[in-house]
Amino acid sequence: MAPGLLDLVHLTTWAVCAVIKLPQVVAVLKAGSAWGLSVTSLLLELAGFLVFLRYQIYYNYPLETYLEYPIIIAQDAILLFCIMHFNGKMKRALFYALMYPLKTMRFVLCGLFAIS
Repeated sequence: MAPGLLDLVHLTTWAVCAVIKLPQVVAVLKAGSAWGLSVTSLLLELAGFLVFLRYQIYYNYPLETYLEYPIIIAQDAILLFCIMHFNGKMKRALFYALMYPLKTMRFVLCGLFAIS
């Protein structure tokens, strides 16, 4: 494929991915409710995107081949925070979002320094 055409395809893909979740986010914000949205489905989608992104990074694929995934992941995270906010679970979600990295860091530090 010609380099110019390939760049155009990449830009088009990134542009579409940049707005793919925006109508859903706008609808949730406008309605002031997350009724009808499945947290389980959103988390499953987010997990799939994160696994694929990690795979691409681990095997040193060119950035152009997976740049749309961080864009979609950011939009999914925004949508997830909207759902948590409108369901009244934002404080609980933030607590777990902050505690998980701290817990993980503790296990990493214990392993590095042989602290029990």
